Amino acid sequence: MQLDDRKMKILQAIIRNYLETGEPVGSRTISKYTDLNLSSATIRNEMADLEELGYILQPHTSAGRIPSDKGYRLYVDNMMREKEEQVNEMKEMLLEKEDRMEQLLKQVAKVLAVNTNYATMISAPQADKHNKLKFIQLSKVDARQLLAVIVVEGNVIKNNILRIGEDMDDETILKLNILLNTHLNGLSLEEINLATITALKKQAGIHSDVVGEVVDAVAEAIKADEDLEIYTSGANNIFKYPELADNSKASELINTFEEKKMLTELVQETLADENSRGIQVYIGDETPVQSMKDCSVVTATYELEEGMRGTIGIIGPKRMDYEKVVDTLKTLMSQLDTLYKR
Repeated sequence: MQLDDRKMKILQAIIRNYLETGEPVGSRTISKYTDLNLSSATIRNEMADLEELGYILQPHTSAGRIPSDKGYRLYVDNMMREKEEQVNEMKEMLLEKEDRMEQLLKQVAKVLAVNTNYATMISAPQADKHNKLKFIQLSKVDARQLLAVIVVEGNVIKNNILRIGEDMDDETILKLNILLNTHLNGLSLEEINLATITALKKQAGIHSDVVGEVVDAVAEAIKADEDLEIYTSGANNIFKYPELADNSKASELINTFEEKKMLTELVQETLADENSRGIQVYIGDETPVQSMKDCSVVTATYELEEGMRGTIGIIGPKRMDYEKVVDTLKTLMSQLDTLYKR
């Protein structure tokens, strides 16, 4: 039998309250716990129906109710379906947005190179280290593996397979989901400190190792540096400037743009600097990239919604037109958020 919305909300309230307290739940508690605005008498009638249908039990006469296995099963199935739908919707939206973003960033790099006659680069937006965790969803893959879906601000979604040393039933996984989300949702990586982790592990008891692995996965999801994408254009513009066109210098610069490893280090260093929210100008030896010591590099940090940040860079000779480059970057930074939301 399909439960109506009112019975489902009452069942959910009973289960959540019981998971939090471990005590049988009475109608008066439910009347305060839900937003149904029902009297205790009406809730008692609904609870009697739920008991008759086998979703809750009354362990002792005159005591409140506790969930049955059937009630837990319905609750877990509904919760997992809802979370899966949320994650799938976000993934579909992000795939569309990421494809659009990739085309946009490639076009930005190309236009910058044409307009300035210098080499250009732009990194895809990354989650800021101050970004907060949105939610965690643990679900069972098989007897010894859990799937941890982690969503942080900016709708960065990470899937991690966790190997566990014990069999876990649905109720245990459900309790861990509630525990983790209650204590970690809304926290940034900096706020998930040793005291928080210690308290979580203590409450998790014998499952503390799983909690430790989930916290590590959250840290990786928030950092997300390993997925950094960088788009470049105009590397051949280097040959327009005699002081950079020397075979060895030009070859080294071209390799930097092709391999992108050192560009990644430049982006990460720029984003890690709390004072780099504006435009930075590196001249000669000031440049953090070894192959660019004969160049000037002008970078700007752009920021999109929910703390997603990236770096734009223009690389040219030391005699570059700094005024034009800085004005171009300022204009672009003001336009990028608008372009992103189209």
